[in-house]
Amino acid sequence: QVQLVESGGGLVQAGGSLRLSCAASGRTIRGYAMGWFRQAPGKEREFIAAIRSSGGSIYYANSVKGRFTISRDNAQNTVYLQMNSLKPEDTAVYYCAGTYRDTYYLTSGEYGYWGQGTQVTVSS
Repeated sequence: QVQLVESGGGLVQAGGSLRLSCAASGRTIRGYAMGWFRQAPGKEREFIAAIRSSGGSIYYANSVKGRFTISRDNAQNTVYLQMNSLKPEDTAVYYCAGTYRDTYYLTSGEYGYWGQGTQVTVSS
């Protein structure tokens, strides 16, 4: 079993930056695709970024493309989400998730391992 713990959320002004971390424990995530999701109040969960186990393939939702960067450090068993040029509409709880089915990294329903989430609030 993989346990995931997010950190790095907080309150930031519009235009600012935050870096989220997702630390994995229990087993290595070396062979796992990892993703970031978010959910704002009253809205459905949104699949915003994913990275394959090798780091060679990456996905971004249009809503974050060009502003957010996903990366991973397999040696540290950690995944990151660098968020720049933040907007009030980025306010949400951000979740890290993983799937051992690496080739299905674009399929949100394949992510079976989840963190507890970290709150990001962007003020205008």
